[in-house]
Amino acid sequence: MPDDTTEVTATGIARIAGVGRATVGDWRRRHPNFPKPVGGTDTGPTFSLAEVEEWLRARGKLARVPPREEAWQRIESDPDGVRAALVRAGEALLRHPENPVPGPLGELADELGPFGAYSFLLGRHLDTHPRPSRATPPETAALMAAVAGPAARVLDPACGTGGLLAAAEGPDGRARPREAHGWERDPALARLAALGLALRGNVAVHVRAGNALRDVDAAHDVTGVDVVLCHPPFGERDWGRDELAYDPRWEYGLPARTESELAWVQHALSRLRPGGTAVLLMPPAAASRRTGRRVRAALLRRGALRAVIALPAGAASPHGLSPHLWVLRRPDGGRPTPGGPEPRLLVVDASTRHQADRTADGRRKPLRDELRRTVLDAWRTFDRDGTVPGEPGVSAAPAVVDLLDEDVDLAPARCLPPAGRVDAEALTRTRADLDRALRRALHLVPVPVTPAPPQGASLQGPLPDGAGQGGARRAGVTVGELARGGALRLCPGGNGAEPAVTRPGDVVLPALGPGAAHVVEPDAAGETLDRRHWLLRPDPEVLDPWFVAGFLRGAAIPRRTAGRASTTSRPDVRRLRLPRLPLEEQRRHGRRFRELAAFETALRRAAELGEELVRDTRDAIVDGTVDPD
Repeated sequence: MPDDTTEVTATGIARIAGVGRATVGDWRRRHPNFPKPVGGTDTGPTFSLAEVEEWLRARGKLARVPPREEAWQRIESDPDGVRAALVRAGEALLRHPENPVPGPLGELADELGPFGAYSFLLGRHLDTHPRPSRATPPETAALMAAVAGPAARVLDPACGTGGLLAAAEGPDGRARPREAHGWERDPALARLAALGLALRGNVAVHVRAGNALRDVDAAHDVTGVDVVLCHPPFGERDWGRDELAYDPRWEYGLPARTESELAWVQHALSRLRPGGTAVLLMPPAAASRRTGRRVRAALLRRGALRAVIALPAGAASPHGLSPHLWVLRRPDGGRPTPGGPEPRLLVVDASTRHQADRTADGRRKPLRDELRRTVLDAWRTFDRDGTVPGEPGVSAAPAVVDLLDEDVDLAPARCLPPAGRVDAEALTRTRADLDRALRRALHLVPVPVTPAPPQGASLQGPLPDGAGQGGARRAGVTVGELARGGALRLCPGGNGAEPAVTRPGDVVLPALGPGAAHVVEPDAAGETLDRRHWLLRPDPEVLDPWFVAGFLRGAAIPRRTAGRASTTSRPDVRRLRLPRLPLEEQRRHGRRFRELAAFETALRRAAELGEELVRDTRDAIVDGTVDPD
């Protein structure tokens, strides 16, 4: 039971009750005995969590607040702020279970473990306030750690909440490093990072609050590490160029005022042991801006820059950019460079690799699997041999001397040879694939339809107790009500404490809207969803997954605004509605929805093959590879 000082917002009430925020507003208007605000503002009031629980329970809308929600409400309503509350929670969890944590936080620790409880609370905070943390997405962090390789001592000089340090691999490639060092200019984030790493265990944690570029004389600075992983702030103008003009770290040239990222690159190199590896997430402009060409040239000449890898847009914030990975190695005079006397640079364009890989029925495979394979195969081959066989349009290892022109433009798309010419044989294969796809689409054309009977009693159906209290209308039950009644499990993606990993029969719902809801097939199961998706796991004894996905795709999209000053909004998944139908009737609808999904997939595949055939035929005629007649 929460204490009398714990407060909760209207959004928190909606989350606890499994309804939309608009429903909470409706309760306030229609029920005079709804708890009165105890704090906040006129436009953002807060309520006593104890009073809200009592009110919801009295109306059968709440059996008990789950420990994770009650723990989060206490964190969110702490008078000292969320970050201070998270720090206190992390410190308490470090002593659990030797000194058991009382209340809902302790229950959450018993359920998920101390690290899992902390990860859940921190993840909820980052979901709510993502901008200040600049968190690197877990998949990108894992890729960077895999490229860097195992390390006993690892450093992140701009660590945020510690995601890159947590992803680092230990000396055997599986265990964690023995020492994790970090710098973070925000003291609150530095403490949160240190606590998260300490809760993982078996690693000496040294996270310091400060600016790693400016605080060069700090008594506890760290050098000689095996690996540096870093997602530096992009586009800083006031990074300290004037006062650091004679700093010994600028071995490769003083970066321009607009090239703060190249300052971070040289800082990372200066902290490595000879032969150590640094992997930095960089903005794409850093590879081609003329103001940085001298530093890039010096990095190439001395063999410090080993690879530039383009990732897809959305791989990290800001999500509108297609970021690059720069892989660097501190020169080691006693270690020969792989590949002989002619130094080379690995360039990989992984931003479009996903276009080629498909499942048997034409659906795209998960991007991250193909992306990791493309990047890691190319890097490991290059690191071993000093070159790669290369793939037109994807990877190559051009000689450094060929890159040292006036611009020193290292953008992978400009350094790679164009994709090979399409010959007549390839066009014939594409034509055959298109023919098969069109035949499949024609085979799956929906049969003629008959009018549905008038809506009425047939729409009544046995759903779980507590679900669909609002009557027998066709749109009679919300996703939130189904979740509270046990008919399905609703889980957001990107939750580090309890990852949303798909199983066959799950329904995946993009966070931008239900228009692309789909059922997970057996060959596509096992995907860990990111924060841009929701996972719905229907109970097959109550709900047919194809029925759920089909009706969600046609559902109206209830939205909640992101903020008073913002014009953006996001869908409220819990408020999406489904008709109340018996299971057999659901399955009848589900069979037709499944047929429509197969037809849609076949049409999409045929359209993509048709576009490919048109494009390649035109290019082949222009190149003179095929005769126009």
